[in-house]
Amino acid sequence: MKIPVFSSTIRRREMDAVLTCMVSEKIGPGEMNIKFMQLVKEIFKVDGALILRSTSIALLYALEALAIEPRTGVIVSALAPAWQYHSIKKSGYIPIIADVHPDTALMTPETISEAVQRGGRVIIFHETAGSLPGFDEIRALNIPLIEDISHSAGSVIGEKMAGTFGVFSILGLEENDILTSGGGAVLIAPNKRESIILNKIGEQAPSTDILPDINSALAYVQLKELNRNSQLRQEIKTLFLRSLLQGRHKTFPQPEDVTSSVYSFPVILSSGFKDVKSYTNRKEVEIELAFSGSIAAYLGDQLEGCMQAKSLLMRCVFFPLYPRLGSANAAKISKLLATLP
Repeated sequence: MKIPVFSSTIRRREMDAVLTCMVSEKIGPGEMNIKFMQLVKEIFKVDGALILRSTSIALLYALEALAIEPRTGVIVSALAPAWQYHSIKKSGYIPIIADVHPDTALMTPETISEAVQRGGRVIIFHETAGSLPGFDEIRALNIPLIEDISHSAGSVIGEKMAGTFGVFSILGLEENDILTSGGGAVLIAPNKRESIILNKIGEQAPSTDILPDINSALAYVQLKELNRNSQLRQEIKTLFLRSLLQGRHKTFPQPEDVTSSVYSFPVILSSGFKDVKSYTNRKEVEIELAFSGSIAAYLGDQLEGCMQAKSLLMRCVFFPLYPRLGSANAAKISKLLATLP
């Protein structure tokens, strides 16, 4: 049996929480949603949070809270997930797509500034593959910043957590996000001013926009286990890095002041994807193009410029890395990384 690229970190504790919720017959939005919200505020040390049914709803609420007018340009990374592009367009805004740096897969102050010149007035910063930028230069641009921490929740710069650098932050809870509730999102307001606005929006929100308790129960336990799972991911990553250094491929470097929660294991190939894919298939290890679900992949030839993103789209792959991987599978992948063609 092949080792899959992703495997949701759901253990007995998570299943017990969901079953308890089912037995209580209170599965719609209610007490568990509120309990999860309080834990988010405690873990991330923020003033406000709203637990919603999707990342698209979270983004719409964030833009509403910022009073962003329709037809305003919203800056997104070419390697951000395609849902951002679709949500921006459907909500009446204009997506302004920015290129990335080849060593981080992240937008830079320069590419963001260029996007501002094309009409961008707010940034959605997807922390791609769990990487974090230097936020000081980006915040110095003086336009609203919304973090997408779906891949980076638990990462820290100095003593400041991912999700606390923007005016708002979105934590996706989809199947392959670093935390999962089987679907949903957390909209975070780090500061008191924005939390007051967020609370008012939440009070008026229809129940169909709020995450049900059955999903919140799963996410609650996942968040309680975040530090433990991050440590396990980091141990596996250290093993993989040592092996990768023996070959000719590379991964994204991690700045010294960043402690990463580790999202999968990205490898930037120096040879063709098909050859590497064929080799890993023979070894019964699945890999996939890291940005196959990105805006760049969705737009294809319609995307103008963004040459660095287009290059990474074709050359960067994810190898399996998750807490449930186990020592035997981790050793198998480690050996594979050292011998890639």
